[in-house]
Amino acid sequence: MKKEEHHQESPPDHHLKLQPTAEEAESIIVQEEEEERARCEWDFNLRATVSSSSSSTVSDALGVIECDPYDRLLATGGIARKIRLYPLHTLLPPIDDSAPPQQLDHAAACSRCICTPAKLSSLRWRPHAGGAVIGCGDYDGVVTEYDLERGIPTFERDEHGGRRVWSVDYSNSHPAIGASGSDDGTAQLWDPRCEGGECVAAVRPSVTGCAVCCVEFGSGAGSVLAVGCADRRVYVYDARMMVHPVLILEGHAKTVTYVKFLDETSTLVSSAIDGSLKLWDLKSSQAAAVRTYRGHSNSRNFVGLSVWARGGLLGCGSENNRAFVYDRRWGEPIWVHGFEPAGFGSEQQQQHGGGFVSSVCWKRGVEDDGGECCTFVAGGSDGSLRVFEGTKKTAGDDGPAVTFRR
Repeated sequence: MKKEEHHQESPPDHHLKLQPTAEEAESIIVQEEEEERARCEWDFNLRATVSSSSSSTVSDALGVIECDPYDRLLATGGIARKIRLYPLHTLLPPIDDSAPPQQLDHAAACSRCICTPAKLSSLRWRPHAGGAVIGCGDYDGVVTEYDLERGIPTFERDEHGGRRVWSVDYSNSHPAIGASGSDDGTAQLWDPRCEGGECVAAVRPSVTGCAVCCVEFGSGAGSVLAVGCADRRVYVYDARMMVHPVLILEGHAKTVTYVKFLDETSTLVSSAIDGSLKLWDLKSSQAAAVRTYRGHSNSRNFVGLSVWARGGLLGCGSENNRAFVYDRRWGEPIWVHGFEPAGFGSEQQQQHGGGFVSSVCWKRGVEDDGGECCTFVAGGSDGSLRVFEGTKKTAGDDGPAVTFRR
């Protein structure tokens, strides 16, 4: 899944520019250089690999992975026009340090598969629905909700003019409001309780109509909405009054592909095809980037972004077929894992230029584990899944600056 870069003229005068001055930028760089070197405080171990034993030549590239709010199910979507659901307990059986990682087939590991009419670019569990409803955006510009028990669509809206929907999200308020971003250059808010999804608000952040690649509500019950665009900017709105953004974040050199909140409303992480992640403090006087994360390769594809707020960890994929984990405190990766070919589709991609890690997800961690363990899932353009379990190292065992594994 690729995104062309768009250029944009300067925004209107009523938009507040938040680009730091040259002196401030230099001060930030010096401060980052003086920081303590990154260290890995976690042991990550591969627990399971899920791939296909089929010799089908149809692409099964994964575009999105999402855990349900209760850490019971893992959902995936992508080019294959399917929503696959995996019980997490089958991917994470009781720990046995002597046992090798599980090698599973999609058909055996998947508990339910829902066929969709179009390729999927996004998935999001609808809040306050008991984990029984999932929303998705597709390449045909349609937002659909599925009842997972019955495996049927229960809601559909087609208000993006047939242009690809890149991102879907829901507010945590009750009742929830939906948001979608599309190639048509709009971010739209809608009410999923209404037939056809009555439009609550619609904005066109870019004055030149650049694509909206990602939308994300703050994780709390507030009304903050972040929107990332192909014009290289992140726009932050108050969803109660979507006339103008309250903040415009500038600093990325290319299309912004993902935005994720690290807390309820004030700390945001963005990803772009300039090969960087950025951490933003929305409460600071200038709302400038606090830190830039580099190490992964990303110049043309959507490679995923997920944050585990409790542990302060950021995960993303890479075009060199590796999964990366960053600690929010340091700009260098703390852990890197290279993907080996898994199944027929992967071998075929290797023969035609290789694959890439296209999607990632952290388990939400709703159980009371004291923040000492975590689960990280990465999906590849070959359709395979890798499930990793991380445990916090004991004091004094920080290990190398970066842990690399193949």
